[in-house]
Amino acid sequence: MFPEDLKYTAEHEWVRVPGEAEGSVRVGITDFAQDALGDIVYVSLPQVGDTVTAGESCGELESTKSVSDVYAPLDGTVAAVNDALDATPELVNSDPYAGGWLFELVPADAGAVEGLLDAAAYQAGLES
Repeated sequence: MFPEDLKYTAEHEWVRVPGEAEGSVRVGITDFAQDALGDIVYVSLPQVGDTVTAGESCGELESTKSVSDVYAPLDGTVAAVNDALDATPELVNSDPYAGGWLFELVPADAGAVEGLLDAAAYQAGLES
């Protein structure tokens, strides 16, 4: 249910190492999160070059049910955003681990990724 090659946060974001941009990681939301939100109709993401802080809101996902914050999984600088979501925000629902990614960031501390949850720990947190 949750890809083993990703790292996760308690706020339901995933992190893939590496991202496409040099030194970056790719960030999205989990299948659990997209299912809980319902149909995504609008995505607001940070701008390339923005500095984000782990655990702080850096964007929003608007669904037919509600608006939910997107939290930065790590401290870093935004290197890319998924521009495809402007026209097709529903990619977050239909393909959360590939085409529905949100943004890439260059972590301030590359080793910080290892401090995130693995798939088993993330799933265990959902079950508790």
